[in-house]
Amino acid sequence: MKSLLAWTGFNIWSRRLIAAIFLGGQVVVHLLRGKIHRRNTIEQMAIVGPESLLVALITASFVGMVFTIQVAREFIAFGLVQTVGGVLALALTRELAPVLTAVIITGRVCSAFAAEIGTMRVTEQIDALQMLDTDPIDYLVVPRLLACTLMLPILTLVSLVAGVVGGMIVASILYDIPYSVFLDSVHSFLGVWDIWNSMIKAAIFGSLIAIVGSSWGLTTSGGAKGVGQSTTAAVVTALLSVFMTNFFLSWVMFQGAGGTALQNL
Repeated sequence: MKSLLAWTGFNIWSRRLIAAIFLGGQVVVHLLRGKIHRRNTIEQMAIVGPESLLVALITASFVGMVFTIQVAREFIAFGLVQTVGGVLALALTRELAPVLTAVIITGRVCSAFAAEIGTMRVTEQIDALQMLDTDPIDYLVVPRLLACTLMLPILTLVSLVAGVVGGMIVASILYDIPYSVFLDSVHSFLGVWDIWNSMIKAAIFGSLIAIVGSSWGLTTSGGAKGVGQSTTAAVVTALLSVFMTNFFLSWVMFQGAGGTALQNL
């Protein structure tokens, strides 16, 4: 009985995943046709960006502080004081900032997308939109996709700065590393291409989060219980998508990569 229920759940999840892939293709077609609901897009950008900014800043700051505490003592013991800031900057830029920001947005925004659109589905509001000759993809999905794709790179960049500042403060207070040494290390290790790759990652993560949240909302059924199940499944699926995509993007972008400062050590 349990195996049958597990298989049924996996079958439903697979069909919804396929529906999400098709939805992504439909969104691309609509974007190429220039079908953008500007007012909805601006509203969603405000939800994804400014309303998530404080959480992203606090998270990135403490991650930078903790990372510095974890590595600074060992690096100082090996006489590598000049590398602490650079290693932190690389870790934040290449992995921590885009991934953690995507996790925050998944928890805050993807769940909201799935719950809101799912509620509209079970209360037949989406059917009403179609009767009024309004395409739900144009009105609901495209604005959310654009908002996540545009705002997540900005949040990632802000998180990167917050993480570096947090690490610099801890390095100065706890390990007496001067700000100038820390910032010189960041400048030596961090390249423009690393920052661009981080922005590209964040944009792709944002697209995934928006598509998954919207698709799971559109395929919701079963009343209030179904909305709760769709919200949970959307968050889990979006997180898995971000982590798996991050692996392949890291493999493509950073395989064999290394700054000149690292090569000269």
